[in-house]
Amino acid sequence: MKAALIICVAAGLAAAQVSPNKYTATQSKSVAAARATAPTSHSTSNIQGTAFDRYVVVFCENTDYSKAAGDPNFAWLASKGITLSNYFGVTHPSQPNYVASIGGDNFGMENDNFNQIAFNVSTVIDLLEDKGISWGSYQEDMPYSGFEGFGYSTTGANDYVRKHHPEVIYNANTTPQRLSNMKNLTMFYQELKNKQLPQYLTITPNMTNDGKSSCHDTSVTVAGQFLRSFFEPLLSDTYFMQDTLILVTFDETHSYSTVNRVFGVLLGDAVPSNLAGTEDNNYYNHYSDIATVEANWKLHTLGRWDVGANVFSFIADQTGDTLRSNDAITGSNPTRFQRSSFAGPFSSQKSAPYPAPNTGLARNGRTVLPAIQELWGGYSCNYCDYYTDSVVIPDGDNPPPGYD
Repeated sequence: MKAALIICVAAGLAAAQVSPNKYTATQSKSVAAARATAPTSHSTSNIQGTAFDRYVVVFCENTDYSKAAGDPNFAWLASKGITLSNYFGVTHPSQPNYVASIGGDNFGMENDNFNQIAFNVSTVIDLLEDKGISWGSYQEDMPYSGFEGFGYSTTGANDYVRKHHPEVIYNANTTPQRLSNMKNLTMFYQELKNKQLPQYLTITPNMTNDGKSSCHDTSVTVAGQFLRSFFEPLLSDTYFMQDTLILVTFDETHSYSTVNRVFGVLLGDAVPSNLAGTEDNNYYNHYSDIATVEANWKLHTLGRWDVGANVFSFIADQTGDTLRSNDAITGSNPTRFQRSSFAGPFSSQKSAPYPAPNTGLARNGRTVLPAIQELWGGYSCNYCDYYTDSVVIPDGDNPPPGYD
């Protein structure tokens, strides 16, 4: 019903409807006033997917693979699902990895500043709404639905931070309707109880529970304890688990000197029982998150690095997608490390314009979203080979053409 209208906003055809910075105040009085008036949506849908009908992704923070895999609670999660032993962040620091996970690029971002991505840059939200698939983000300690501020705390610690909330960083998602889908984690429990959960969910713990040891907020032990207490009851909840796929992963490694390999595990009823406790050593990164959702629901694509990304293996077996290797990062002598960024609109080293999506890309019958084609198809393309149908992505040492 409203999907077409919202897609127009994302494609930049109705920019007046976006409202970035409307809900940013953090003073107690302002927060109380906004909390009383900011709308909250409880969107549901029932669009059947090829391998799963609900997708949940939970991001933790800044932890090396071995550290997470060695934690007993993360090991417990791994025993219930498929460990992704070659899953990678795409750069450092945190924010560009979150940005990449829903938008198909990090746009040269190399910082955790108050960044706002232009309203004519689309995300997986546009692809979902195009097919009528409901979505919601759930942010622990966010003060109210649609909050757009840099952070919020009532304890003096870093509780909620914008840089870990990818949906709100894109101005295309600041329409009133979309902001109402961005909620406090308490709304997850309410919607679970009322059987009102959407089909696509992103969940971010606060700065204590996310394991961000690099800034001494907490540790992977705390993150593991939080996630086990969160998921243990859910894994036996028939409503939540039915045809559900869950990805638990980290945004980036703690060590910047090594390859950016992070722990990931797939859980849920969508995982075949014979694969519980197994390991998948195919190459994946945060763009695989988008590609798997696209393949499962036969969505269009963004025309960015999502197109070439590997779909998670047991999903690809059902969708007919081919997995490709990336020896440049997973080989015995890696030449790519995915630990730094390149020129772009958010780079402090070298500014460069937003790259246009490659509107001619197609993958296994999935084409670029028509609204994106309409907006970007007429743009002059100085670097038409920026985005390609390849699993090998650029990094700071290997930048895209024209973005060195």
